[in-house]
Amino acid sequence: MALIEDVFKGNLAAGLAIGVGAIIFGPTVIQTMGSILRPAAKTLIKGGMVFYRETLSEIGEIATDLVAEARAELDQEASSGAAQDHHATA
Repeated sequence: MALIEDVFKGNLAAGLAIGVGAIIFGPTVIQTMGSILRPAAKTLIKGGMVFYRETLSEIGEIATDLVAEARAELDQEASSGAAQDHHATA
């Protein structure tokens, strides 16, 4: 930051040249960087989407397994409870 302050304080011509250069070449530099960074950004986004999709499918499988196990335990408890009730009344 001190370098930029020194350039603008020390020499008005150098400061103006940098400012004019930024105005003239700025859009070109931004467009060039955009064309370079855009594919990289898309690749990162696609990777994140695939990771998210895979994670959700894993969570879905785990949840389905847990629900099936809980249902089986409830069925088992209900059938053993009914068997105990049947033995108690007999």
